[in-house]
Amino acid sequence: MSTVELIRKKRDGGTLTTEEIHYLIQGYTKGNIPDYQMAAWAMAVFYRGMSDKETADLTMAMAQSGEQVDLSMIEGIKVDKHSTGGVGDTTTLVLGPLVAAAGVPVAKLSGRGLGHTGGTIDKLESIRGFSTEMEISEFTRLVNKSKIAVMGQTADLTPADKKLYALRDVTATVDSIPLIASSIMSKKIAAGADAIVLDVKTGDGAFMKDEEDAIRLAQAMVAIGKHVDRTTVAVVSDMSQPLGFAVGNAIEVKEAIDTLKGEGPADLTELSLVLGTQMLLLSGKYGSPEDARQTLEQCIRDGSALEKLKEFIAGQHGDPAQIEHPERLPQPKEKIPVPAETEGIVQAIQAEEVGLCAMKLGAGRATKEDPIDHAVGIILHKKIGDPVKKGETLATLYVNQTTALEEVKKRLIRAIHIQNRPASPPALIRCLVTADGVLRM
Repeated sequence: MSTVELIRKKRDGGTLTTEEIHYLIQGYTKGNIPDYQMAAWAMAVFYRGMSDKETADLTMAMAQSGEQVDLSMIEGIKVDKHSTGGVGDTTTLVLGPLVAAAGVPVAKLSGRGLGHTGGTIDKLESIRGFSTEMEISEFTRLVNKSKIAVMGQTADLTPADKKLYALRDVTATVDSIPLIASSIMSKKIAAGADAIVLDVKTGDGAFMKDEEDAIRLAQAMVAIGKHVDRTTVAVVSDMSQPLGFAVGNAIEVKEAIDTLKGEGPADLTELSLVLGTQMLLLSGKYGSPEDARQTLEQCIRDGSALEKLKEFIAGQHGDPAQIEHPERLPQPKEKIPVPAETEGIVQAIQAEEVGLCAMKLGAGRATKEDPIDHAVGIILHKKIGDPVKKGETLATLYVNQTTALEEVKKRLIRAIHIQNRPASPPALIRCLVTADGVLRM
């Protein structure tokens, strides 16, 4: 095959075959196709798009470019959940033990945070001793024993995606729905999922700011799932303001514990129940959404979800006493209130800016090499639609280093828009996307 001919074919609007896509991905991964040719192909895809079958073929080619995790030794259907990223998105910490308590295995490969979005592993490592470093044999043993384990992604998982994403990042071809969808789904498929529930965020703090773009991305990923025999559903949810009240690492763990006690924020609780319901349905163990949701609610009420969290943490060498006593989680040197400068009603909260403020305090990374301070972050005290008095605390900063403190205060105040007119919080759940279509909520 000729790489130039394949670039020309896609440039002119043609459809690549399975063999042609595999030729491109294998050649690029092995170094036989140079960056400049792959960049030209990515730009052609950016402008011409890909068919559902092409996108599915690209997904499988990237999934097969490296290690593929074999979870066949785990009993039952393995349902994975993936979020496209947001601010204060603590759902995995709630969902994992909640779904496991309902009897469905949760075998999750997770990553670390970068930029304004937090990583599940970073949050879990707030717990003393907790480790995600293990062999697949130990991972499967833990899931069979406790119904839940979280492991770090291996370096050999989807090397083609890592290489192609780095190229897209420097050639202005990141914002292509087929390339985004195949990137996400290739990792889920390589990680051994039988079925996949996607939480596709939309709004200021999301990658997809526009709701219709988020729906198109959800449809593309669901279509990939259909083509490669992985039942996939997507929930499009709001990220126009942070989810819950906590943005950080240890403080998000605390918020997850509160949620599993039935004392968490309404939006985090509801999204966890919606996503958890879909996970239980895809497991094949529950016949209706009503039965699935009632089971999850019962697991919170009877304490079994919280007990499952302790079991999960202990199984991976963490200290379960910190779950019973969250005050033993990493604590900051100072907790600094940020008062409102005006009176009115919260109209908007720029979620991405709040995430960047938390990153400035040390809760996130600007580069992959940056260290994480698990104790720091931001607790919001107001959400969209809430009334505010002048001088009332809008947020509390959890601080260890004061270098960026004044900058963070100013940015945070600017990020919370207050006016003297009514405002309603945005709808949390926008729609459910399945192979049958889009169901508006």
